Amino acid sequence: MIDEEKNPWKILNEKKMYSNPWIDVTEFNVLNPSGGKGIYGVVHFHNTAIGILPLDENNNTWLVGQYRFPLNQYCWEIPEGGGKKNIPLLESAKRELLEETGIEAKQWTPIIETHLSNSAMDEFGIIYIARDLTFKNSEPEETEQLQVRKLPFDEVYEMVMTGKITDALTQLAVMKTKLLMAEGKI
Repeated sequence: MIDEEKNPWKILNEKKMYSNPWIDVTEFNVLNPSGGKGIYGVVHFHNTAIGILPLDENNNTWLVGQYRFPLNQYCWEIPEGGGKKNIPLLESAKRELLEETGIEAKQWTPIIETHLSNSAMDEFGIIYIARDLTFKNSEPEETEQLQVRKLPFDEVYEMVMTGKITDALTQLAVMKTKLLMAEGKI
């Protein structure tokens, strides 16, 4: 039986290979669980990933479209961004929703916490459903060139199911929300 609390990896040494305001990349020289020597690279995120699925009283939602540099493609996704670890996550979620869509919400429900790719990075994320919406002007950051679309939730669900949306936070938010709807919890 495997001891789930014991780390089978042994770190021989480590070296920070790269750092910027958002991430650090560290290379570890290790002994793997079988005792063999190897290397392991880890991307450490300075912020928490935050996603928000806004839903109105008719189950419409809003997607944000933007060109994603790492993928070299345009993507549609729920409003999302990074929250500084010293700021409450809900406060960061409220800021992101307003910034990207111009939406404020009175009711916030956390629906999922996730590690987005735990084999190579430590990025932690949280997703909220935002309800009881009011609308103002959006305030995108200078690095964002955004398009905002209002869509019926079921249409967004189909976009996830047919592979038109590949963003992990969006997929998780939509699938969990669909399950909660089916269970009558929202």
